Amino acid sequence: MDGILINRIFFSRLALVNGRVRLSVFWKFALACVFSAAGGTVQSQTLSVADTVSKDSLIITDTLRPLSVKDSFLMRQYDVSDLAGNVFHPGRKRDPNRKRSSVTIMPNIAGNPTIGAQIGIKAVAGKVLGKDKDTTTYMSVAATSASVTTKGIIYFYLSHNVFTPGNKWNLQGSLIAAKTVLPDFGLGIGNSADGSPEDHILSNPERKGYVLNAEFYSFREKIYKQIKGNIFLGAGVSFDVRRNIHDKISTTDSTPYNIYSDRYGFDRDHYFANGLLLSAAYTTRDNQNNAYKGIYADASLRFNQRWLGSSKNAIQLTTDFRKYWSLSRRDPAHVIAFWNWGAYLLGGALPYLELPGTAKDPGGRSGRGYTIQYFKSTQYFYSETEYRFPVLRNKFLSGVAFVNVQSANDEMGTNLFDRWQPGGGLGLRVLFNKSTRTNLCLDYAFGKYGRKGFFLNLNETF
Repeated sequence: MDGILINRIFFSRLALVNGRVRLSVFWKFALACVFSAAGGTVQSQTLSVADTVSKDSLIITDTLRPLSVKDSFLMRQYDVSDLAGNVFHPGRKRDPNRKRSSVTIMPNIAGNPTIGAQIGIKAVAGKVLGKDKDTTTYMSVAATSASVTTKGIIYFYLSHNVFTPGNKWNLQGSLIAAKTVLPDFGLGIGNSADGSPEDHILSNPERKGYVLNAEFYSFREKIYKQIKGNIFLGAGVSFDVRRNIHDKISTTDSTPYNIYSDRYGFDRDHYFANGLLLSAAYTTRDNQNNAYKGIYADASLRFNQRWLGSSKNAIQLTTDFRKYWSLSRRDPAHVIAFWNWGAYLLGGALPYLELPGTAKDPGGRSGRGYTIQYFKSTQYFYSETEYRFPVLRNKFLSGVAFVNVQSANDEMGTNLFDRWQPGGGLGLRVLFNKSTRTNLCLDYAFGKYGRKGFFLNLNETF
């Protein structure tokens, strides 16, 4: 995926059979607050084409420059850095011109029955390339993380989204090396296939949980060129490799993964999904971390090719559309946000674990209420609507309410849009850095089949 959100990968995606994410929420939040006391700035780890800042925006441009004393809107806001200052330096007058660090380092600690106890470290950074007074160049961001668990899971990633001065070029990429545990609930949207016994196992209408262990290696790089204004065209490559794939729990050979792999000619032990990428993007969002208004749209074609080492040829189309409406000029933080993400196989065959589905969007944030790939297939459609609102006037605490739906085919009689699976929930936001609108996000989400859980992340879901 283009952008990796490590919390969702470890805790939402790896939570298995009961689908519940038991995060050490309060410990993680407390540690995050302590590590923020140094004044670090936390940037989004979702790497997408950045967003323009309207001249009439009430918020300063998305940079790491010192806050302007004249910016009364920001001065009325209160974030974790302000809280840390009041706790450790009570009575000290705030200096609005204090320059904040461009790098934030924090621990990555949590645990659940699937992964055991986890310990790790992660760092995020942001910087605007170009001259100090440049207010047109988008922010460049980077993130890295390394974690291990008591159950032998190891995960490392490095990602970047770099804009050259004037936004002439945009480089997006990621590098991942991991020893993973992945939940598996079969193919499709939950409809029972009427064909052979193998079809019934593959469609898995009872949503029985399986566990797939594997090594995962990924490299992805895309280069976008600004064509005109808010329009970008890009191209790149993606290499995804999984090795030593096996199911440690199942006592039968007839599992959804084995049935699919045999049916479409993939080796059960490993596969390669290597391809070329072509993309077009349009963006007018005022902030990529937490937009109040604007549009983001992206359409991409992926061509997996044998001559690049791919196990099978395949052509896949993905679309990403996001729209934001601010409901108040007086307080623009009241926002209705809409998101649609879809992925459609146009030809060829994809490996089972590379099929589009729940939380397989580039940021890994879709389908709150379900674990990764709870629903998946060759054709997948997802939509979500969210209402965002401030709880406190100083914006330190905010809330969200959201609903989502997803649909998928199953290649065995169920077509896309034949059945929909809903989800929804509520969330709390803590303002981590007011200059970049970075929030610490805690969501409680639920879906069908008893799915529910807590999800902890940095920055908004979309």
